[in-house]
Amino acid sequence: MDKKNMKTIASEHRPFANLKSYSVEEILAAGGTTAFSEKMGKSWDDLSDILKNAPKDAFLTDEEFEDALKTLNASK
Repeated sequence: MDKKNMKTIASEHRPFANLKSYSVEEILAAGGTTAFSEKMGKSWDDLSDILKNAPKDAFLTDEEFEDALKTLNASK
């Protein structure tokens, strides 16, 4: 999709808008992915709720998913 034609959504509807990125080293230093998420105050329940409340257009269509997989496989 051309970036000029991308739809933007209001920040209050962007469930991951305020997340900071962490390096692999930071995650491993915390004790792995599960320990890291617990230290961040996150849980699988939180993720489930976020995904349930996300707008329907936040997810890839089957066609977009297939195209993404083709692109990923071609870049290996």
